[in-house]
Amino acid sequence: MADLGIARVTGDADAANTLTRADLADVVHRRLGLSRAESANVVERVLHHMCHALSEGKNVKVSGFGTFILRDKGQRIGRNPKTGIEVPIAPRRVMTFRASQIMRDRIAKG
Repeated sequence: MADLGIARVTGDADAANTLTRADLADVVHRRLGLSRAESANVVERVLHHMCHALSEGKNVKVSGFGTFILRDKGQRIGRNPKTGIEVPIAPRRVMTFRASQIMRDRIAKG
């Protein structure tokens, strides 16, 4: 995402490959001219609304980016790989992300 001016130059290899909340707030600050505090607040509010919708069982779709999809998985029998003993795996809700076609095309271009 360096073409958007989002990537940060750091000495840490993992940090250089990770987009953080602070990075997003910095982009909002530079692009919209909001104060740093206001920019951080905007980012936090967007993430809060996304988390709230997901916690209520709603999927979240960001056009041109992708969709966060919730799935309910039923109980099943698993096996402890070390001992081979069968154990029940409790039902749970999982979240997956499906990238939009626009995002997939951008990633494929590298």
